[in-house]
Amino acid sequence: MITAWTVLGLLLTVLSQTLIYRVTETQTADFLPKSYDSAAAMQIAHDRFGTKPDANPVTVLVARTDGRALTPADREQIDAGTKRLSRLKVTMPTPKDAAPFQKDYSQIPQVGPAMTAPDGTFELLSANLTGNPADPGLENTFRAFRDNARAEFAAQGLRTGFTGALADQVDSADDGKTLATIAGAASAALIVLLHILVFRSVLAALLPLLSVALIGGVAGGAIVGTSLLTGIKLSPSVPGLINVVLIGIGIDYFLFLMFRFREQLRARPDRHHRATAAEVGQKVGTAITSAALTIVAAFATLGVASFGQFRVLGPAVAVSVLVMLLASLTLMPAVLAACGRKLFWPSRALAAEPRPGAAARFADLVTRRPLAMALASLALLGALAGGLAGIRMDYGMGGGPRTASQTTAQEISRALPAGVADPTSVYVQTRNAGPLSPAALDGLTRHLTGVAGVGQVAKPVLSEDKQAARIDLFLTEDPQSQRARDLVSGPIRAAVSQHTPADLTAHVGGTAAVFADVSTAASHDLRLVFPVAAVLIGVILLLLLRSLLAPVILMLSVGLGFAATLGAATLLFQHTMDNPGVNFMLPLVLFLFVVALGTDYNILISDRIREEMAQPGPPRAAVARALRHTAPAIATAGLVLAGSFASLAANPQPSNQQVGFATGVGILLSAFLLSIVLVPALAALLGRALWWPLRPGRTAARPTDTHPFPEHPTDIPHSPWPTPPHQDTHPFPYTHPQPYAPQQEQHPDPAWARPSHHS
Repeated sequence: MITAWTVLGLLLTVLSQTLIYRVTETQTADFLPKSYDSAAAMQIAHDRFGTKPDANPVTVLVARTDGRALTPADREQIDAGTKRLSRLKVTMPTPKDAAPFQKDYSQIPQVGPAMTAPDGTFELLSANLTGNPADPGLENTFRAFRDNARAEFAAQGLRTGFTGALADQVDSADDGKTLATIAGAASAALIVLLHILVFRSVLAALLPLLSVALIGGVAGGAIVGTSLLTGIKLSPSVPGLINVVLIGIGIDYFLFLMFRFREQLRARPDRHHRATAAEVGQKVGTAITSAALTIVAAFATLGVASFGQFRVLGPAVAVSVLVMLLASLTLMPAVLAACGRKLFWPSRALAAEPRPGAAARFADLVTRRPLAMALASLALLGALAGGLAGIRMDYGMGGGPRTASQTTAQEISRALPAGVADPTSVYVQTRNAGPLSPAALDGLTRHLTGVAGVGQVAKPVLSEDKQAARIDLFLTEDPQSQRARDLVSGPIRAAVSQHTPADLTAHVGGTAAVFADVSTAASHDLRLVFPVAAVLIGVILLLLLRSLLAPVILMLSVGLGFAATLGAATLLFQHTMDNPGVNFMLPLVLFLFVVALGTDYNILISDRIREEMAQPGPPRAAVARALRHTAPAIATAGLVLAGSFASLAANPQPSNQQVGFATGVGILLSAFLLSIVLVPALAALLGRALWWPLRPGRTAARPTDTHPFPEHPTDIPHSPWPTPPHQDTHPFPYTHPQPYAPQQEQHPDPAWARPSHHS
């Protein structure tokens, strides 16, 4: 089994790294339904004006180093340099760490003059590089072009600046490369350190990381293969987000298995470790399967979204989680069976059950005062949820530390309208077969010039077949700002609708128009996805827990956790840091990750509580035993998962910072407040009624039971009596607990921490 996964992982890792950028789509407008105005405008640009979907315009600023106005000699040198650059082939550099079989983006870029500043201090050139901007190969090609342009004009005593989406992306990547490397290393170090502290073993710390990395390669290959077969393009953010998800849940599932494996090795020291691994895989596999299916169900609901980035993210994450589930049921138990007790070397913790520690004391506190603990949890969650008051969505893509590209854009905006490097375009086409004349657009152009916020309107440009025209508007606002989106979705579209001649159709495109439509699509999808996902998760919990009341309690708790997490993010980013609002994708990402992944921990603790309640004795003692054994696994898994997502907070992009911080907080709330405080406290209060209508373990206690006892003698933390040896001689013995008869108790509560006599 290990060999099969290793071979498959290596092959699919190479496949995913080679083809991932051939199945990604970078144009946001292409993810919008064709019924949206900006998507229709983009279609006209493709059909009538030959705009390539993989075109990446770059604006080049050329100015004197002393800041003075350009002289006629300077302009001649700029014209000559522009012609040389338009004939110079840019060869794509290939670094040593480049992916195998990387696509070659070497090309001769289209370079030409654009406009000159009114004060004559600089001249703008337009350049165009073709390719997938998410591919590091194209980024390296842009760096080579940038170096060529700098060298060309520096020889003439001129300086250059570069702006545009591709330039800004490369600058952000260069500025945040060191920080991202440090954050990734810190996240991996946190995972290894936590495992070493918990298991006292280097092997137990490294194996989960290696296994999850292998599984991640298989998942990546599966996603790329699915995309190739279906023709569905992925968003550039999908690979990075999936890596974080797989590391988080993969380590979690491995932790759940290792904790239970160690527990069973202590309880049955005479049993062959492969039999123990098989039993652990069966017991924990049920909870893991249900937990993984909740994530799959939650993300699968994104398939009904109208916005394409949501629609492709859901199935991609669902496929990845299914691969991780398959590995959790096959590869991970195989690793446990192969390693056996050596997995925990050199720790001596397998020699005997450790004395009750913090987990035992905490379990005793929760079960002795369940009402107080539940109320305290609800009060804290309610206080955080209060931050939702006045929440606003921010659809801006900018912000964060200023890059060189943004500095250049700001320099341009001091002399020209802010949108000159990224215009808003009105596309007009005829309803009949007759040619379109520029005179027919005079009225529309005149009214657009009078719209407040439109700094300049360019002359209409006709298509080759005279069936369409493009009118470029240079806004006075940053095209990525909220004011620009309000301007496009309001006055500009109103003017276009009112003043377009009856025999013409017109649509507004450009960055501001696209994100104005994205905001509409995202709002629609949030209202649709939330209830559908909640219903599917509830059905899975109902099938797993076989109870009507327990799923309702778990769903209400994770719903309150979601509200508290979003409220905490709003308090920090909107109210404290005075941002325009929280990123528009944050509510959906939090709902899916906090609700779906947070439900994992609730499933684990609930499944163990039900297992313990099946034993005779009071329900609170069962809850205490379940919490004592499960709380360390949940706490460690929560720290690992929160650390994985928190690494996104080191990203220079504000949207990733918000997602990283908020998701990390949500996972911590789910692990440390919901799963090991609120849910156990409610279980202690409700008792076996929590599992209505089944109510496990209602068999009456035997007359000698004056206090609750664990059914298996090895559940007692520090019993002085040795476990009777088993007589199995089969190399894989599947033995059963020895019968016992509990005697009168010698010590006070908690019951599961008392020594007792057993036969």
